[in-house]
Amino acid sequence: MSNAPKTVRTNASVSAFLAAVEGETRRKDAKAVDKLFREVTGEKPAMWGTSIVGYGEYDGSTGRWMRTGFSPRKTSLVLYLSFGATEPEAVLGKLGKHKRGKGCLYINKLAEVDAQALRALIERAWAHMARKYP
Repeated sequence: MSNAPKTVRTNASVSAFLAAVEGETRRKDAKAVDKLFREVTGEKPAMWGTSIVGYGEYDGSTGRWMRTGFSPRKTSLVLYLSFGATEPEAVLGKLGKHKRGKGCLYINKLAEVDAQALRALIERAWAHMARKYP
């Protein structure tokens, strides 16, 4: 049995994926989050699997993976953000309505969160991953 990740980078079109996101609000939010990730990371996004938009990549213990990214799921936007040992609690307190999971931030609608706090979180996660996997 292989330890290779099930989700891998594909050649699928990010713009076509985002254009097909169901629901006008979710689609607009997904495009806005993509724009924000592009600005913060300076990376061109790639599809990972069928539903994750990823930015950058690194070789980890389980293989190649994106440094950061997001997925516009039906119930929420899922942002994949790793902060290491320094969880940004002060910034999370300013973010607004969200839920947390291990390495994930769940947002129902962008209108419910503070744009500056969201940018700061993405910047911190990107910087952490750049230090961890130069």
